[in-house]
Amino acid sequence: MRSAGALRAHLVAAGLAGRVATSRESSLRSYRLFAARDPRFLIGLDPEMTWRQRDVLGLMAQKCGVSADPGCTTGQDVIDPRRTLAALDRFADRLAAVARRGGPVLFGTGHPHRLLGFYGALADALSAAGCEVLTPATGRRVDITTRFGLRTYALDYVRGVSVVREATASRSRCATGVHTHSPLPVRTVLAAAAEGGGPLPELVVGDHGWVCGAGQLGFEAIGLADTDDPAPFVGEAEGRVSVVVPLDDGVRSGYYRPLTRYVLNRACLSP
Repeated sequence: MRSAGALRAHLVAAGLAGRVATSRESSLRSYRLFAARDPRFLIGLDPEMTWRQRDVLGLMAQKCGVSADPGCTTGQDVIDPRRTLAALDRFADRLAAVARRGGPVLFGTGHPHRLLGFYGALADALSAAGCEVLTPATGRRVDITTRFGLRTYALDYVRGVSVVREATASRSRCATGVHTHSPLPVRTVLAAAAEGGGPLPELVVGDHGWVCGAGQLGFEAIGLADTDDPAPFVGEAEGRVSVVVPLDDGVRSGYYRPLTRYVLNRACLSP
């Protein structure tokens, strides 16, 4: 599936774009709380502009294709597959640029159960192209506030992709890590890289706090985001995130494989 037409059909059929599983209620709540500067929804971004809820809604309509009508308050959200494809092209172009330079790259995800395979394949391809895939701060502990209170996690890498695990969990019981939106993991990793004398990444690839946290610190960052995650799109609009691909980030992991092949092909990184 290397043509844009075939991938567009797959995006809709798999629920990655078109009508997605994310509810309109969830998205509008996220826009409201982002506008209120709730840290849980800023996920590492410190917006320069004043973003009211209607401003966030307008941006998400522009970036994702959700309805711009504030009176539309129920049902499922919609992502325009044309916007997804255009962003995937820009995403692939940034990978190609760092591959040509052989620059160091950092990968991290807060969606390991869904997106680890996608990022892992990209990490493998960039490594084969001569880029150093960075893995600083392995085993470092990070305290993250969750809805269950303060939890201690450990940083780890799977296929070159940083994830966080329960600090007391074994690999066998927590094979791919846990879900998180926090920017603390990427801050910890970047601080460890700097303390160790580098190298520092020329590009950070990921989602949630990985993209926003890195972009806020001045690193080039690209990634994926759903319609209820406005922070990366605001970061893109304000120039601190290079590319955000709008798509449903919670579908089956296998549904992302055609995206992997498309991106690697466009970036001239296919095996």
